[in-house]
Amino acid sequence: MASSYRNNKKYDVFVSFRGEDTRDNFTSHLYSALCRQNIQTFIDDQLNRGDEISESLVNAIEASAISVIVFSEGYASSRWCLDELVKILECKKEYAQIVIPVFYRVDPSDVRNQTGSFGDSFSKLEERFKENSKKLLTWRYALKEAATLSGFHSLNIR
Repeated sequence: MASSYRNNKKYDVFVSFRGEDTRDNFTSHLYSALCRQNIQTFIDDQLNRGDEISESLVNAIEASAISVIVFSEGYASSRWCLDELVKILECKKEYAQIVIPVFYRVDPSDVRNQTGSFGDSFSKLEERFKENSKKLLTWRYALKEAATLSGFHSLNIR
């Protein structure tokens, strides 16, 4: 079933990333490399954000065969990144979407346990959402789940 599902995908790859951390370096290089290989890639380059991730973003995640999550130091300080992450993991469960975490200058165990500088970023977000413990728990669980998937780490590319 997974293979027939993949055939009607609009995108091969959806890239989830924290713009201010990686847009102008790692993510732009990744995007260029994927495009050179004729891999249909969705990258959100909108700088304006509302309160929730947009429907078009949700649709793009659902319409992708593979999601690449670029975990960087500031990833966990963005509610949009974390909402994307939750949606990506839902698609992994529901549609067998392939999910590939990339750990860009962060340790997988810091993502998994929200410790180190990655944890500091999450703490800032936690402050803003302390009255919404259900959402915080969902995000924590998603980070833990995604960081246990096999991926690529020690990407200290400059």
